[in-house]
Amino acid sequence: MNILIATDTYYPHVNGCSYFTQRLAHNLEKKGHSILVIAPSKNTQESLYIKDGVHIFALRSIPLYYNNFSICLPMLIEQTIEKSVLDFKPDIIHIQGHFTISKTILKIAKRNCIPIVGTNHFMPENLLYFSYLPDTLETRLQGRAWKEIQKVFGQLDAVSTPTQTAASLLERFHFPQSVTPISNGVDRKRFRPDLNGQYLRKRYNIPEKPTLLYVGRLDKEKNIDLIINAFSLASQKVDAHLIIAGSGTLLGALKILSNERGIQEKITFTGFIADEDLPHLYCVADVFIVAGTAELQSIVTMEAMASGLPIIAANAVALPELVHDKKNGFLFKPGNIKEVAENMYTLLTDPNLRKNMSQESLNIIEKHDIQKTIHQFELFYQGAIQKKGSSAT
Repeated sequence: MNILIATDTYYPHVNGCSYFTQRLAHNLEKKGHSILVIAPSKNTQESLYIKDGVHIFALRSIPLYYNNFSICLPMLIEQTIEKSVLDFKPDIIHIQGHFTISKTILKIAKRNCIPIVGTNHFMPENLLYFSYLPDTLETRLQGRAWKEIQKVFGQLDAVSTPTQTAASLLERFHFPQSVTPISNGVDRKRFRPDLNGQYLRKRYNIPEKPTLLYVGRLDKEKNIDLIINAFSLASQKVDAHLIIAGSGTLLGALKILSNERGIQEKITFTGFIADEDLPHLYCVADVFIVAGTAELQSIVTMEAMASGLPIIAANAVALPELVHDKKNGFLFKPGNIKEVAENMYTLLTDPNLRKNMSQESLNIIEKHDIQKTIHQFELFYQGAIQKKGSSAT
């Protein structure tokens, strides 16, 4: 198939949607499909380049200087985009959101009767974390944001989202069509428990102690301050170490917090971890923690599970689909620092429990293998193409 993927966030953006889209495009290309990605450029210049075998048409965009994000105003170059689409002759178009590029591609697809599907990765709550608005106004804005998602996705030939929880969220907002849950998937050949991360221990001076790991953006909605505060309590009873891997707006504030708690020597801030090092980093750790309360799936949690780690996770949104309480980890009530500290202590001091939960993580993650995800998307595309064909006759 000729598959055109449109997204408002792509390499080098650091977020789940960007990573998912890069891996989807790469794995579809490996299976023999022709792929064109239309995405924002890395600077203000339009360009066509190849990454991991995938052709990317990068649209002129304006850098926002936040996690390498940029914003594109494609309505100014809609004719250029349409020419690129028609020259590629896509059998199917797959949009990854409801923002400007996706909206423009939707108009072009409808105008030219091209089958178009979409995957929703977005929760308005993630964006509104940064608004500092009164609760009543924030709730109203969330409702309006969901309606915007509905307006775009309601025009598509088929809709997917990473989890059943995410599908139910859309349906709760009276979504006009059924939503297909398809996991973001994880490459179990890359992320596995038998890798050696000792070179990373040396690089970052990580001591040989029971080790807790967080991977992801260092931003407000990830609740990393809760992780540090809970670890401060747990480390009073267990000699352990915490790795916080990633970059973001709160790096400085989190380092200050660790100093205030007197545990700066027990925490390693690695900064951004290169893609080639990430699978090995998971194998340095004994336990993984994710405290975000707006996760529609969580790619890093799946990577940690594929690496054989037990998980401590917030009992929120879609995380319970991955983390089964007292089976492959613990679920905690969001905001409950004492409960998180107890979970940390229990796992960091009980190797046998970790071993059992590790095996359960490996069992659960098996159905999320990236090749299963790619096959599901192939069937998803074929269904949308057939639906479009039958409606046209």
